Amino acid sequence: MTHKINVPRLFRERYRRILGDEVKTLVEYCLKPLRKSIRINTLKIEREKCLRMLEAKGWELKPVPWYENGFWVENRNEEQLGNTLEHFMGYFYVQEASSMIPPVVLQPEEGDFVLDLAAAPGSKTTQMAEMMRNKGCIVANDIQIQRIKILRFNLEKLGVINAVVTRMDGRRFIKFRERFDKVLLDAPCSSEGIMRKDWKAFSRWNIRFIKEMARLQKRLIDAAAVTLKRGDVLVYSTCTMAPEENEAVVDYAVRKHGLVVEKVKVRGLKARHGILEWEGQEFDKSVKNCLRIWPQDNNSEGFFVARLRKE
Repeated sequence: MTHKINVPRLFRERYRRILGDEVKTLVEYCLKPLRKSIRINTLKIEREKCLRMLEAKGWELKPVPWYENGFWVENRNEEQLGNTLEHFMGYFYVQEASSMIPPVVLQPEEGDFVLDLAAAPGSKTTQMAEMMRNKGCIVANDIQIQRIKILRFNLEKLGVINAVVTRMDGRRFIKFRERFDKVLLDAPCSSEGIMRKDWKAFSRWNIRFIKEMARLQKRLIDAAAVTLKRGDVLVYSTCTMAPEENEAVVDYAVRKHGLVVEKVKVRGLKARHGILEWEGQEFDKSVKNCLRIWPQDNNSEGFFVARLRKE
């Protein structure tokens, strides 16, 4: 059942230019309640043991195909998920399935020195720590003290010991040249892709905010590109569908920093390629290698992911 709410005409018109008549399906999915999903935290418990515990309580779990420890929960609401003993103990983390994709694309390894430039509340930081088996080091940065408090709480609850937390404007990392093996920039954005969590977001939606965020994202990707070592990988992601915040930012990074957009295939994920033109601006052909994850394709949040290599 969809929710009755006014979807801005300009929103429909913008995405009709990319999707054609399929924009009707996009709007339908934007107004559907979001499927609940969790990520089992193998830093604290073996996956199979946690599955047995949850299934014994009557949970219906369906695997998220692109991440082995991700599961959709078919018969529980969000409040029940967060109020369980297993959640309190850090055995699982409530995380939207699309949010698990950027670390999968980055593929951090045990010995890596990783920068998570906009880390709070820690969903991807804790996932990367899990993938790295608590080895190597993650610098988890955010600018807002309240968000950092949540980040630190989540790191502690999930048993992460290979992360250090910094509070700094991410743009200032530009002074640390070629320090990190891998960088994740899950950028602050206009959040169009998560409207399924908050339908009121449609009433706040406007083009001016999208353009403001795009300017910030370009400054952040400047810092991310400079602080990355040569030959290594930066993943840029957003939870929005706006080309100004997605392909246009990647195109900017390609042209200014010479980054190479690598082609990515994620198991079990239906993703479409990046667009090559928007409002008269033509993007570098490599931008086609970006992943556009529309809500209707995987019954998930909307997301955008690009894997960029510094040569």
